[in-house]
Amino acid sequence: MQYYKRKKFHLFREILPKLPTIFFYLFLKKMLRDCLTVLDIGCGELSPLKFIDSKITGVDIGRNTIAAAKKNRTHNHYKVLDIKQLITEFKPKSFDAVVGLDVIEHLKKQDGEKLIKQMEKIAIKKVIIFTPNGFMPQKGESIYDKHLSGWTAAEMKRKGYQVFGIYGPRILRGEWHKIKFKPEFFWTIISELIQWSFIYNNPEEATALLCIKNIKN
Repeated sequence: MQYYKRKKFHLFREILPKLPTIFFYLFLKKMLRDCLTVLDIGCGELSPLKFIDSKITGVDIGRNTIAAAKKNRTHNHYKVLDIKQLITEFKPKSFDAVVGLDVIEHLKKQDGEKLIKQMEKIAIKKVIIFTPNGFMPQKGESIYDKHLSGWTAAEMKRKGYQVFGIYGPRILRGEWHKIKFKPEFFWTIISELIQWSFIYNNPEEATALLCIKNIKN
């Protein structure tokens, strides 16, 4: 008889690398606590907004992506749509919050600027944008995975956004915000310690930027 060893659970290898994402989700939940309706643009297959207690509409250009999002039950409503045409589909002041997570860097700079303005027109209370700090080269399986632009804390602040540093220091992470060094769990701990002691309030040195703008009515 052949015996199989049970897979050993490794706390450091399996849980710690996920902590930055968990903390990010919790932070998003806090930022959206006063928003009953949310528009999630470029929502992808498994949006973190799944855990938000709001009525959420997910928008993405990929039909297969939207189909997967429906299967994962990430949103209340779904729409296949090119986000460049956002304002033609949704009326001004139609959602409490408009959120774009890892979206604007996939557009050319000019298109990204236009999208931000559209998001601000549609939002009633706030716009939330999450993007890498500066240009971060990235490839992927789809043409939509490629990064075409970079955005800095300084320019987002000039647009009226409050900017927080996320995922620790930029030097430790690469494509898809993944730790570049081994062992991953060790450098994740280092990243998290620097994240909450320094990077959070010094986004210029961060891996990614969480940008929040309260809309004045």
